[in-house]
Amino acid sequence: MIKHFLTFEKNIADLEGKIEDLKHISSNSDLNIAEEIGKLQNKVADELTDTYSNLNPWQKVQVARHPDRPQFQDVIEHLIDGYLSLGGDRLFGNDNALTGGVGYFRGKKVLLLGIDKGKNTNDRILRNFGMARPEGYRKAIRLMELANRFNLPVLSFIDTAGAYPGKGAEERGQAQAIASCVDACLKLNTPMISTILGEGGSGGAIALTSGNVILMFEHSIFSVISPEGCASILWRDASKANEAAKALKLTAKDMKKLNIIDEIIQEPLGGAHRDYDKSLKLLGDSIELQLNELLKLDPQELKIIKQNKYLKIT
Repeated sequence: MIKHFLTFEKNIADLEGKIEDLKHISSNSDLNIAEEIGKLQNKVADELTDTYSNLNPWQKVQVARHPDRPQFQDVIEHLIDGYLSLGGDRLFGNDNALTGGVGYFRGKKVLLLGIDKGKNTNDRILRNFGMARPEGYRKAIRLMELANRFNLPVLSFIDTAGAYPGKGAEERGQAQAIASCVDACLKLNTPMISTILGEGGSGGAIALTSGNVILMFEHSIFSVISPEGCASILWRDASKANEAAKALKLTAKDMKKLNIIDEIIQEPLGGAHRDYDKSLKLLGDSIELQLNELLKLDPQELKIIKQNKYLKIT
């Protein structure tokens, strides 16, 4: 059973609660209530279909932020073999929000970068709730230089509200680190495929999405600012985040229409958090198709594709 339900999923939560109650009764008696459970499960499927077929932008934001969505660590577990984590920026320290390493993706050697929000309280604190510091972006630059040296394709996975805005991060050159990370993406001689798993927020996300191909999960978001931040600036009222989300055009469909991303990965009914195996298999299939096409190109062609991609964005 799903642990966390969103505010607009009340009917679904009630139905799934009844199913769990019936299963508990069934396991403690001789009653056969499989038929009733089946009816309720059909109702849940209908509710999920109706709800997730008509999500508004603010509801998409809530799904993108769901605490149980697949993260970079799940990608490694499901899609990567022989993963070896590489830490440190060789300048200040190691950032736990933005991590990376090398491994095999369906038989191909790749370099991986990802931002995780964390799975539980301790993990979220360790990963600074998915907000990378300058040393995280400088680590990413170091690893991309490594990818260039050893001719490794780069796969990046993003789920962040944005880069960490704290005093220490600003003192250590947060803006410069992000800008240099974008520059490193653009200078890569190898294919780079970026995937937005959940939230793609601000420059913290752009730093790892300036490659050849950008993929987005169906219910993920990509925006220059959070809806709450936008509402606070425009209306001085964060409660108007609903209106801001609509105005920001931050959904995967919006991004595809604006030619900012290249492909939308469909999610299982009810969101990627309901079926990790299916979600990550679909992600893996999309990455494999894109990577096979990019590997046919030489370094100069890859750079021209990137140049044309970003020059066409209006």
